[in-house]
Amino acid sequence: MPRVIGIDPGTVSIDLCGLEDGRVFLDRSLPTAEALADPGAFVALLENAGPLDLIAGPSGYGLPLVRAQDATDEDLRLAFLAAEGEPGGIGGLRTLARALARSALPVFFTPGVVHLASVPDHRKVNRVDMGTADKVCVAALAIARQAERAPSPPDQVSLVLVELGGAFTAALAVADGRIVDGVGGSSGPLGFRAAGALDGEVAFLAGSVSKALLFTGGAAAVAGWDDRTATPQRFATAATARERVAWDALVESTVKWAAALALSVPAPKEFVLSGRLAQVEAVQHAIRERLGLLGATRVLEGFARVAKHGAQGAALIADGLAGGRHRALVDTMGIGAARGTVLDHLYVISREQARRRLGLS
Repeated sequence: MPRVIGIDPGTVSIDLCGLEDGRVFLDRSLPTAEALADPGAFVALLENAGPLDLIAGPSGYGLPLVRAQDATDEDLRLAFLAAEGEPGGIGGLRTLARALARSALPVFFTPGVVHLASVPDHRKVNRVDMGTADKVCVAALAIARQAERAPSPPDQVSLVLVELGGAFTAALAVADGRIVDGVGGSSGPLGFRAAGALDGEVAFLAGSVSKALLFTGGAAAVAGWDDRTATPQRFATAATARERVAWDALVESTVKWAAALALSVPAPKEFVLSGRLAQVEAVQHAIRERLGLLGATRVLEGFARVAKHGAQGAALIADGLAGGRHRALVDTMGIGAARGTVLDHLYVISREQARRRLGLS
């Protein structure tokens, strides 16, 4: 059976999950700042875990399944959506991706939601962030788990996934085991640290929207907390008026978007919660209570102790791509059939204008 690793690059941590014949052999979580500060050490960690058949690498907004060694600079700019020297975001991810490409490791970059042929083109109009590559990986884990519980093949799975991360909140709709719709962290619900979808007039008043701005204005800012004092656990015990507004805003925004995404699934069997904030019992209860009229809500259960759901799902995708036991899952999701770029469906601005913003000719 293949020996593979899945990587989930998050705002707070970069997680790794290794699988061999269904057995977890690598289960790690590294602070993002630490991992990005020394790409060489990160590459060495992967090399020491070898031999490996395939690694699902840190892919940002995603690429249509490309080996890291074959990825061009343009590919990486489109995957991480930042020009050279652009401040904000998860700085250093592109440098890490380049370090992986220079190695001999079998790293592949995987698609985001907007690349998937299973999502109709009309849902992609003026959209870029319908869910990053790591959200596709979390969906893979959710699909696999529902299929195992039934039991049923992956193509009989239907659900709405809500990913409540340490910074962003996203939601994906899955029908017949395929992602058919989604809203990413920068285009959907209010996040713990990020504002989510921006009111167009707010964007106008800002004068310009930088990458850094996309990571601000979330529930923590509403509550009046700084980066040092903002924790998911504190969020569960709102004490001040501002903290209660933050709580209500995030919970209600999440439920509204989840309900909206359910319209893209004929009959979702369940709503599935994942991410750091979903591990807080009070958050689980509040969302489950509000979604109760629409369907059952469960918290996603993984198979690793440490690595986040995104890394576990990435490991399942890597296993399937390498011909392992999760090949049916990957085939059903259409990972190998992904196509296009994140700029293909823009009408409010031209594709050329977007390319110039990224420093591409």
